[in-house]
Amino acid sequence: MSKNNVGVDIPDSILNQYDYKPYAGAKLGNPVSQRVAPQVRAQFGENKVVNSIADVVKAEVKDGMTISFHHHLREGDQVFNEVMQVIIDQGIKDLTLAPSSLTNVMNDMVVKAIKAGTVTHITSSGMRGSLGDAVSHGALKSPVIFRSHGGRARAIETGKIKIDVAFLGVPNSDAEGNANGMTGDAAFGSLGYALMDAKYANKVVLLTDNLVDYPNTPASINQTQVDYVVKVAQVGDPDKIGSGATRFTKDPKELKIAQMVNDVITHSQYFKDGFSFQTGSGGAALAVTRYLRQSMLDKGIKASFALGGITKPTTDLLAEGLVKKVMDVQDFDKGAANSMHTNPAQQEIDASWYADPFNKGAMVDKLDVVILSALQIDTDFNVNVLTGSDGVLRGAVGGHQDAATAKLTIISAPLVRGRLATIVPKMTSITTPGESIDVVVTEIGIAINPRRKDLIDALSHIPGVPVFTIQELAAKAEAIVGKPKAIEYTDRPVALVEYRDGSLIDVINQVKD
Repeated sequence: MSKNNVGVDIPDSILNQYDYKPYAGAKLGNPVSQRVAPQVRAQFGENKVVNSIADVVKAEVKDGMTISFHHHLREGDQVFNEVMQVIIDQGIKDLTLAPSSLTNVMNDMVVKAIKAGTVTHITSSGMRGSLGDAVSHGALKSPVIFRSHGGRARAIETGKIKIDVAFLGVPNSDAEGNANGMTGDAAFGSLGYALMDAKYANKVVLLTDNLVDYPNTPASINQTQVDYVVKVAQVGDPDKIGSGATRFTKDPKELKIAQMVNDVITHSQYFKDGFSFQTGSGGAALAVTRYLRQSMLDKGIKASFALGGITKPTTDLLAEGLVKKVMDVQDFDKGAANSMHTNPAQQEIDASWYADPFNKGAMVDKLDVVILSALQIDTDFNVNVLTGSDGVLRGAVGGHQDAATAKLTIISAPLVRGRLATIVPKMTSITTPGESIDVVVTEIGIAINPRRKDLIDALSHIPGVPVFTIQELAAKAEAIVGKPKAIEYTDRPVALVEYRDGSLIDVINQVKD
């Protein structure tokens, strides 16, 4: 048994079988890696448009392969289930499923594919719902490998993930495969995560409901990368991209948290002209953006760039001139997607540019401030965004580990959710290491990581913002909801959680029935 840097015991058998090293710390130095290249079958003026998904699957998908998808359409996606049903119907077995993430609309189909023996391995950013429940109780043959968005880019580029066939839904394409995410009935904006698959997969299949004249520009994915174009009835419903993640909150608790987050930012040394930030989606995060906007107006401060998954409140700051550039890997609503089409200062970036720790400089490395959420935080400031209080998978790593490398990393979360404590003495799952977390903000006050003496000095006397130790917050949460019953696990691992450099930060075992 080996103990990693966050105190997780990892069986040596897992380290050996899956060729892992234990997580050793968030400071990565300057790693040197070798990138791979895909197979390329030359085409000379051939028509890439094929009649059906079934024709492509029959020609290219074989037992034991790795296939991928993107999740930019989130709950509005209508490509994934259609393709997977065809693959199941053709009797293909033992596939590795390697999407950029899995959303609720995909869950039941993946469970069906697991039961059919079609899918036996999965690597993803996260999972939840019926799929998370099934995997947590042992439905999958092999442990899921969870990677951050930057970690997935790193794994693709270095060959840890070798994609045989990528199925990429796009809202427009010409017959040769020049496509972007900005126009068409299913327009969703940035193709940031899909760009990795288009560049590195051996076979790239575009699925679109909008064939346009050649040449289609601007082209985020271009014809040099594409093998097939398939016309489908509907790629997806862009109205479901947000799926509640981009709601404006009216909840007093969330508004109080957002106000405190803004106070922390504006009283830190990083709130100055030219600062950079990432706020994310969700009710509290969107409220932070609104409070931050007013503070920027009051102080005459402009940001150099905003990063990450982008929402309309962020692109509104761009339109107002309060943010000079938006670096966009994914859009969380139609407003942000429309802005990318009309504003040249909103730059589409791929997942590598966004967050790969093994490239020559990722955007996350330039972040001053980031606000992230959490399912749980422990008294060492470690964060869990993958499993619920019952040990069942119900979240995603996303860009959490990646953005947590900012100069000021803030976790915003309620002290308790319902009858469950958010801040706890010890967690059963760790996604992001505590050494990356600087401040935890709850509705009753904040806790500052003792590592950050500078922030303790700067933030300890903000009017209306009480300061506690993280242990005091955990005790207050326990006083409200009591001490939870310990989760019972078997010895069988159902998920391996990588840190962004590919080391192993956690092992999640099967929940006992």
